[in-house]
Amino acid sequence: MKKIVMFFFITLNFSFLTTNCVNAIDMQSSQYKIQMSNVNSGSDYMTGSGSRLSMTLGQLAAEEFKSNGYLLKAGFQYINSIIPFSFSISNTNIDIGTVLPNTPATGATTLTVSFGSSGEYQVTVGKETMLKTFTDDFIPDTECDSGYSCTISSANQWTTTSALGFGYNMSGTDITADFIDGDYFRPFSSSTSPVIIMSNSNVTLNATPTPNPNPTIPALPTGTPRDIYHESTITFKVNVDANQQAGTYQTVIDFVATPSY
Repeated sequence: MKKIVMFFFITLNFSFLTTNCVNAIDMQSSQYKIQMSNVNSGSDYMTGSGSRLSMTLGQLAAEEFKSNGYLLKAGFQYINSIIPFSFSISNTNIDIGTVLPNTPATGATTLTVSFGSSGEYQVTVGKETMLKTFTDDFIPDTECDSGYSCTISSANQWTTTSALGFGYNMSGTDITADFIDGDYFRPFSSSTSPVIIMSNSNVTLNATPTPNPNPTIPALPTGTPRDIYHESTITFKVNVDANQQAGTYQTVIDFVATPSY
């Protein structure tokens, strides 16, 4: 019996960058480049004598700007919140164990987004390499069941034990519509061309004051505040046949969570 052991090492990235420079600057990594004409040198609260001041240092103009369908809110005052934006992964080392021929094996982890003061967000995913051994034997990306072709941006059915490969399924909150149920999978895209797996364009709290005939009593909020925690589960799936080379297979999966204000 061939022994095939799977490991997934997951990395997680945030779209927050900080710097002490107030001049024009380019910030870049292997995947991103952000060009900015100005970067805040500092932002915080100052308190004293019963007053509290919110300040931004280094911002050329801390204000709200509108033009030709665009809205820009510049400055710390527009994004500070008692609830910070956060993103977490419940398990960053997925060990699927020994995989037997034509016996699909799975492993899962939970993605949690807390949107804080952001009005919207998205989470993207991509793999750094094929699922492979150190000698470069690899397991191909899934194409799903015969007659149900799937792509990096469109999930489809993968239920037969004869359909081989490596892919993933999404379930939970704010996932893309193509993940209809637990039988729908996609192959992973590369980390240089990640695809969206979670997103929401309106996660602000929904609380509207009601009219109050007595102005001395503060109006109570109505409506249902939206849950600030959005969770989904990503399930990894592997299926091989008896011709697959035995060995320890691994890859790195990159998740990037990006808030927008």
